[in-house]
Amino acid sequence: MERISKENYYLDIAETVLERATCLRRVYGAIIVKNDEIISTGYNGAPRGRKNCVDMGFCTREAMQVPRGQRYELCRSVHAEANAIISASRRDMVGSTLYLVGKDAQTGALLGDATSCAMCRRQVINAGISKVVIRKTKTEFDVVDVQGWVQQEDDVPAL
Repeated sequence: MERISKENYYLDIAETVLERATCLRRVYGAIIVKNDEIISTGYNGAPRGRKNCVDMGFCTREAMQVPRGQRYELCRSVHAEANAIISASRRDMVGSTLYLVGKDAQTGALLGDATSCAMCRRQVINAGISKVVIRKTKTEFDVVDVQGWVQQEDDVPAL
């Protein structure tokens, strides 16, 4: 029997975590790992004590026909990456790896274009996470060097 790679092992765990997500559009699961130890997990859903979209039966952004990737302030959910970061201490996250998996909430299909939004990228940077591994297919993934995200924002011209 052939063993799966460490990356796919952790991505499988993140994929299980997303089963708790409560978004009607896209569901995400994230885990933070350091030295082969899971530091924390997170999935996208409403803040504690607030109603989830799945419980309300509608998505505010969808009802307002907001295109994907825009107007996140209207979203009820805290993103998976943010929830994982909130649940860990920074000293444990410095130099760690975040594993991220996304699926379409309606079809259950893996999102080949999953990535962190701009706000989550900033949180990942500040948490001291060094790499983000994002599942593309059941066996394929991208590895993002977070330092590239730092440089990317610094390369934006001033207005």
